[in-house]
Amino acid sequence: MIRDDALGSLPVRSALPALERALEEHGCAVLCAPPGTGKTTLVPLALAERGARVVVAEPRRIAARAAARRMAWLLGEKVGGKVGFTVRGERVVGRGTVVEVVTTGVLLQRLQRDQELPGVDVVILDECHERHLDADTVAAFLLDVRAALRPELRLVAASATTDAQGWARLLGDAPVVEAQGVAHPVEVVWAPPARPVRPPHGMRVDPALLTHVAAVVRRALAERTGDVLCFLPGVGEIARVAGQLGDVGAQVLQVHGRAPAAVQDAVLSGGSGRRVVLATSVAESSLTVPGVRVVVDAGLAREPRTDHARGLSALTTVRASQAAARQRAGRAGREAPGAVYRCWSEAEDARLVRFPSPEIKVADLTAFALQAACWGDPAASSLALLDPPPAGALAAARSVLSAIGAVDAAGRATERGVRMARLGLHPRLARALLDGAHEVGARRAAEVVALLSEEPPREYGDDLAAAWRTARRGGDAYATRWRQEARRLAAGADGPEILMAPPGPALPASPAFDARGPRRSPGTGKGGVGEIHLSDDAAAGIVTALAFPERVARARGEGTCLMVSGTGGELVAGSALRSAPWLAVAVADRPAHAASARVRLAAVVDEESARSAAAHLLVTGEEVHWENGDVVAREVERLGAVELSVRALKDPDPALVREALVDGLRREGLGLLRWTRESKGLRERLAFLHRELGAPWPDVSDAALLDRSDEWLEPELSRARRRADLGRIQAAQALQRLLPWASGHAARLDELAPERIEVPSGSRVRVEYGGAQPVLAVKLQELFGLRETPTVAGVPVLVHLLSPAGRPAAVTADLASFWKEGYRSVRAELRGRYPRHPWPEDPSAAEPTRHTKARHSRETGS
Repeated sequence: MIRDDALGSLPVRSALPALERALEEHGCAVLCAPPGTGKTTLVPLALAERGARVVVAEPRRIAARAAARRMAWLLGEKVGGKVGFTVRGERVVGRGTVVEVVTTGVLLQRLQRDQELPGVDVVILDECHERHLDADTVAAFLLDVRAALRPELRLVAASATTDAQGWARLLGDAPVVEAQGVAHPVEVVWAPPARPVRPPHGMRVDPALLTHVAAVVRRALAERTGDVLCFLPGVGEIARVAGQLGDVGAQVLQVHGRAPAAVQDAVLSGGSGRRVVLATSVAESSLTVPGVRVVVDAGLAREPRTDHARGLSALTTVRASQAAARQRAGRAGREAPGAVYRCWSEAEDARLVRFPSPEIKVADLTAFALQAACWGDPAASSLALLDPPPAGALAAARSVLSAIGAVDAAGRATERGVRMARLGLHPRLARALLDGAHEVGARRAAEVVALLSEEPPREYGDDLAAAWRTARRGGDAYATRWRQEARRLAAGADGPEILMAPPGPALPASPAFDARGPRRSPGTGKGGVGEIHLSDDAAAGIVTALAFPERVARARGEGTCLMVSGTGGELVAGSALRSAPWLAVAVADRPAHAASARVRLAAVVDEESARSAAAHLLVTGEEVHWENGDVVAREVERLGAVELSVRALKDPDPALVREALVDGLRREGLGLLRWTRESKGLRERLAFLHRELGAPWPDVSDAALLDRSDEWLEPELSRARRRADLGRIQAAQALQRLLPWASGHAARLDELAPERIEVPSGSRVRVEYGGAQPVLAVKLQELFGLRETPTVAGVPVLVHLLSPAGRPAAVTADLASFWKEGYRSVRAELRGRYPRHPWPEDPSAAEPTRHTKARHSRETGS
């Protein structure tokens, strides 16, 4: 029987006339309705009642099932009648179904198969505020369909908290229809930890925070009535908190994407006695958990992140947004007044971001790029998206697609790419399924890919083959889902077009995967590729390597490995994989500031399979480089960053040797050359002229000399083979090549920057050019009679006046001034110490000398 009382009590009913007008006049609308108003359940039924066939797209399977069951209950029917649902691997619809709830992934597949969506009149994109990549893509495709094929197709973007104006602009200035809900008041209780906890990083959450959350749940049970809904970021955190709530005197339930359908149904249908429901963000929207009066919010969420350089994609823990916090709090006020306990301070709340990060900004875009290519827009340039895809991430995605044969050189989808897209898998996993069917058989390839598409529970361990065996034996919820998904994939991989078609390229081409068929011979049974004789361990390794070739890794000892991408990996203590020489890593994450990634799931693989899967990274060539202070020349066979074999080169390419020597000079400096006093002096003179006069005098700084090494170090550098040869190169002779000979300026070197200056005594004294100003260090008596300071290139030298013992007595750049003012004090201090040397009262008029007074008198006859 139709539950008219329940339908009539849903507040969104008041917005239905405005929504219907908006769809009639504009074809699109944005529906904003608070949680609990009935937008997910009443709106589709109301539109269907007026003769429309409605498809409701939900971001998650659990929400799709729950919405369909709630609508069927409101109509007094079972699912499969007027209301049905379709999620991956499960379809419950009937001939009379007029409202079908699907996941956005399922709707994407339908649009790719038939862009017109025949028989569908209205599409409702529910919870569009979550900004899932599939939902954004579906919206863009539907707008294309409306513009080119079906202008009569109506589209509704629905959410409780969203950028309404942004969606309205995207939908062509569509009207925004708001439903005023009968919102029950929700009291906010700020419940931060008493002591600071470490912020989340990677997948790690401080255990102290989880202990605090469990304590807040206990507090809420004591202070409030009704059921408690507690939000945590992931399955692991739910399990830890559940373990600390074993004695709370209430039923503790766990709700997440991996929970069995029976558990999910039990939570959503209510129960007797008090309950504590521990949930991930799947319970933020679309779902009403009956009996909930209290929400405990840990304030964390999980978002995807991709390290394109290392080929690692993983979820990371972040602070929940303000929009998510509002959604979560709203769960407490759906049926009656309630309360939300927020495990952070009010001051912290003001610093939270307003909305969660759109997936298109942070996620791996390989699947999106394939969808766009199959849609006919490889660059995604004409798709109507709220946020454009980042250029770097899209380029990386298209590179992967090209490598696995999913797109051609122009970025258009190949037949193989279309087949991959229709499998409902990430393109990497689709490649592993299709090519793995030729390598290990369709059934086993499907079973391994099913493991890779939904990571097994942690208790299954980190050995993929062992997890495979556990799933086969297991009777838990994961094993049930795994078997269902494996059957679906096997059906997709074991068709005649798969059996007859050759495998695709091995990123981008491998001799192991070509038109001649699989590398291993199939058996003679009827199963064809399904009867290939390989151990399960070998099959798991091959399929995993096909999916993630850049994560093939070789052991480095002590539980560490090196992936061919160059990323280091660490295995957990006690792992059976620590002794494996080669691994195919399925799941790894790299914590913030960590040097290596943590390997969470991997399979043993042999070297031959590793070479085949990552054949695009297999190179053999000469490597000549500077290492440990000298030139190292060797022939290396390398799989990406992993060295497979090395042998010394007796006659390396001279050009490579020269590059290595120049690299050595850059690393260790020009001091590797032979620098005599003459060569150092020449370099300092040239540096002085370049600084004071500029061109054509050359720059002789380290950087400039290294940049012009081919001009001044040839032919010596070309003849050198090792470090010792550099030490034999006469730097002074080499520097002569940089002098401006062509312009004739080189002949003026001794004139402009003389190596020595003749002073009044007749001595030729060396000028030092190494400082900011040229320095002339000379005994004071040798400058008697010199009234003006000597200059070089127009620059006065800095005169260091020495005592008879050669020690500095004074420093001046103005001799005339010194003779008048400074000399008197120097004379008074030194003439008693050096009485044998002349100290005239007027040095500017005295005769210069290098000798004592007696010797000077003998030599001059005075």
